Amino acid sequence: MERAAVNPVTWSAEMGFNQGELVSGHTRTLYISGQTAMSEDGKPLHEGDMAAQLALSIDNVEAVLGGAGMTLADLVRLNVYTTDVDLLFRHYGELAGRLGAAGVAPTTTMLGVTRLAIPGQMVELEGTAVA
Repeated sequence: MERAAVNPVTWSAEMGFNQGELVSGHTRTLYISGQTAMSEDGKPLHEGDMAAQLALSIDNVEAVLGGAGMTLADLVRLNVYTTDVDLLFRHYGELAGRLGAAGVAPTTTMLGVTRLAIPGQMVELEGTAVA
């Protein structure tokens, strides 16, 4: 698989994401449904704790990737939904750090929403990976 960052402007790379990613030669695509701070048995965790919810959401994304024989390094698209954009930005380093450690800067969109499907959840991560 070949990946090429497309950044007609450079500010986004400093924040840990590319404006675009051109992917060619891949053989598998994984679409990851929204992952929140849910336990393995489907119980919401860490109500009121954005940092802990974000960390567990990333863990859950990694678990789905692992189930497909992939890693964060294969992530090409990440949608971030949050009920509190300002609070998420205070903890965004956790997500950026995990992506940076994997050597990846997927295209990213962050949206503030009124609520998520599970009451008490403040962040949800949805992605696309290719390998």
